[in-house]
Amino acid sequence: MAGRFESKRALVTGAAGGIGRSVVELLAAEGASVVGVDLNSSGDILPCDVSDESSVATAVAATVERLGGLDVVVNVAGIDQIRRFEDLDFATWQRHLGVNLTGPMLISQAALPHLRQSKGNIVTIASIAGLRAQPYQAAYCASKAGVILLMKSLALELGADGVRVNTVCPGGVDTELPTNAAAELTDAVLDWDLLLETSGARYGGMPPSHIADAVAYLASDAAASVTGAVLSVDRGTAC
Repeated sequence: MAGRFESKRALVTGAAGGIGRSVVELLAAEGASVVGVDLNSSGDILPCDVSDESSVATAVAATVERLGGLDVVVNVAGIDQIRRFEDLDFATWQRHLGVNLTGPMLISQAALPHLRQSKGNIVTIASIAGLRAQPYQAAYCASKAGVILLMKSLALELGADGVRVNTVCPGGVDTELPTNAAAELTDAVLDWDLLLETSGARYGGMPPSHIADAVAYLASDAAASVTGAVLSVDRGTAC
């Protein structure tokens, strides 16, 4: 039986690990031709700094040349560096906005002519941190809240072109992102109980495949009437 993405062409950012890798594997398993891009490129993964306009243009052009067009774009690439607000330096703030907010904007904009042609769709990974506040993550929360409204705006604007745009907001996921975010703070004085309670970590880290399943649903024809949605996959953390 053919998969949900037979003959579909997909671009996935942040494809080197975690959620991005799971999305690439699932879409490919269900019939899609997939190109993954990542800052850490290797093997079949193309190099791309999603915060850099020139890098994005090159990566999207190479993807389209390889695939012959685009039907699905999945924005996964992201960063999270935990900081007390008084320790939040400007460079860290800018990096969060560059990767988490500007990145999906640049990728979506570069891919738009091809998505218009195919009447394709965009799925972007945000976070429950874009729906509810979390301590020590002002930059991360701001960037993720911004990308949610960016995608909802695109859903309204691009609907007439037949391009759907949706967002997934994961809770705690068992990837290197939250582990690395916390690792550099082993000597910092933080209220760890507050951080764990508000981040959803007490509910246990979900496997990345759970987020990939949500992405695949929104990107598939089963969600043909779904656009502008913000789907929380968080075991009830944001309730």
